[in-house]
Amino acid sequence: MADGKENKLKGLKAYTVIVADSGDIEAIKQHKPQDATTNPSLILKATEMPQYASIIENAVDWARKHAHKEEELVEKTVVKLFVDFGSEILKIVPGRVSTEVDARLSFDIEGSIKRAREYIALYEENGFGRERILVKLASTWEGIKAAEALEKEGIHCNMTLLFNLAQAIASAEAKVTLISPFVGRIFDWQKKKEGREAIPVTEDMGVKSVEEIFHYYKKFGYKTEIMGASFRNIDEILALAGCDLLTIAPALLDQLLKAEGTVPRKLNLTDSKASKLEKIHMDEKSFLWKMCEDEMASEKLFEGIRNFAKDTIKLEGYLKDKFFKGNTKLSASKPL
Repeated sequence: MADGKENKLKGLKAYTVIVADSGDIEAIKQHKPQDATTNPSLILKATEMPQYASIIENAVDWARKHAHKEEELVEKTVVKLFVDFGSEILKIVPGRVSTEVDARLSFDIEGSIKRAREYIALYEENGFGRERILVKLASTWEGIKAAEALEKEGIHCNMTLLFNLAQAIASAEAKVTLISPFVGRIFDWQKKKEGREAIPVTEDMGVKSVEEIFHYYKKFGYKTEIMGASFRNIDEILALAGCDLLTIAPALLDQLLKAEGTVPRKLNLTDSKASKLEKIHMDEKSFLWKMCEDEMASEKLFEGIRNFAKDTIKLEGYLKDKFFKGNTKLSASKPL
């Protein structure tokens, strides 16, 4: 900065790996994060930007050559599109990219595994090894079981739409690589539930949820990484300084870059080891009961699945209208 003072983004990076929460390749270039995450909503926004038209057209051309029947055209285009956006991001970031499985597969173990394998095969065709890919799956019991199987194949997973300790424990016991607890969506639920417009960070249920998960993982030595996600303001982010990773939208990265001052570490191993948390085993019955008991987590999980599915359907509709309406001809190499 002009006066030599440290900005808070730099201070935060001293304790935490910063991940860009965006499908906008230009924004990722600007902020130079270690990793990046995408989801159907972010990809949908990116497809509306003219600078990414060539990526979409390439995915459409690829689908025409690889689809065996007309009904597969749009689905294969979406799969290729997700991987090609991720591949462009991997050319920029030194670390990993997260690519999300279709939310409509959230309760389908075999379907989720099949889609994850498709992603990995396409990334490898693009020249990127599986060690640089995180396959994102919803934190349903079925999603966690799919991730458990995929991890045994060396396919690393990121459990998304995670809202409580039960989901976090089940994910850790399944030995998944990473979880993404959603801070901001919990905050949104809390504001609506309590009828409050402003909630101080010390009372923020989203922040408290990540704190609890962090201390539980560190106390009991779980290797699964924690990546706080879905933030509404920089106070939430700074309150979690010391979390393994934080995935942050470009607008909030800009705010951190412009904010001056030191960033104290908030989460640390010493506090985790001193906590009075007790170990909990999570089987399917206990997982489902704890989700049933937790009004917020169950509501936000299913809402998140529905919304991600809606954005995938919108993306499919856009592709149908622009590229396949009245023109579903396959490549001659793949006749019907």
